[in-house]
Amino acid sequence: MKKRAVSAVLAAAVTMAAVTGCGGAANGSGDAPAQNAGESGADAAGNAEDPEAGGESADAGSYNIAVVKQMDHASLDEIADAVCEELDQIAAANGITINYEVYSGQGDQSVLTQIGTQVISEPVDAIIPIATLAAQVMATCAEETKTPVVFAAISDPESAQMTGIDYVTGTSDALNTGFILDMMLAQNPDVQKVGLLYSLSEDNSITPIAEAKEYLDGKGIAYVEKTANTNDEVITAASSLIAEDVDAVFTPTDNVIMSAELAICESLADAGIPHYTGADSFVRNGAFATCGVNYTDLGHETADLAYEALTGGLDGLDDYYLMDGGIITVNTETAEALGIDYSTFSEMGEVKEVVTTED
Repeated sequence: MKKRAVSAVLAAAVTMAAVTGCGGAANGSGDAPAQNAGESGADAAGNAEDPEAGGESADAGSYNIAVVKQMDHASLDEIADAVCEELDQIAAANGITINYEVYSGQGDQSVLTQIGTQVISEPVDAIIPIATLAAQVMATCAEETKTPVVFAAISDPESAQMTGIDYVTGTSDALNTGFILDMMLAQNPDVQKVGLLYSLSEDNSITPIAEAKEYLDGKGIAYVEKTANTNDEVITAASSLIAEDVDAVFTPTDNVIMSAELAICESLADAGIPHYTGADSFVRNGAFATCGVNYTDLGHETADLAYEALTGGLDGLDDYYLMDGGIITVNTETAEALGIDYSTFSEMGEVKEVVTTED
């Protein structure tokens, strides 16, 4: 890996908002974290059962890992579940103990900072942050200890200033924005105006939204941008796009919009507007279609990478690893509500059909 300290840009991007900054005494996570024991042997507070462990690995066959979600929603929950499942499998296959605890930052930087402070002070052997802000905060918190940080699901690690850090690696779910928009035009060649729905607070959205604008400009297709940072704002933004009579809506892997997908999918479908998104979890929550990374696979790969970092070090690892996508996912209930025949997608790749679930 390239080696350098966390840049000033990253440090500024994740300015500590908690009372005690990273490296200070633990303040807790702000709420009770989700507990996944599995093969871990962790108690309800996330502590190793061995009282002499003191939060550190008791021996070479025991590891403590913190899994930190940026917030709770279907995509990040799916990744966290897959990470924990794979950690359990790794532990069983190798005859070792892996203690892990899952935390949620609730989409709040100050809560993430408290979590980072806590897990570094325990300490843990590695941190697996899920999504961009969680990774940025954990990297800053681990700067002094050089605790391995193995992130999951950063769409643009370079723009997020998460490359070239000697104790950081991870997996990227970068979008093929052009292909998703190709799907949009294959389904409806007469698209005249597209809504771009995203959050200004999500680094994940910066590059794909720029790519979408360039694509649409090149096709001579008009677009309307609506941004939102809360569930209520997402609902208002979606209503505005409906009022502006857009032909389709595109959203990248944006955690803020994902959190509100269940609240907007019916309104968009009732208006006859297909929502094309950056992840299959949106589609399972009611969006129309996507082509992207399978987040269960991404979670498994991230856990494998974390174990490799723990046992072999990070020197031989890349700054990040790009996950393969290519699976088209369609919500059949939404397609029926829209009156859309999506058979044309089968000519573009493998199609997976799902229905709406509220998880």
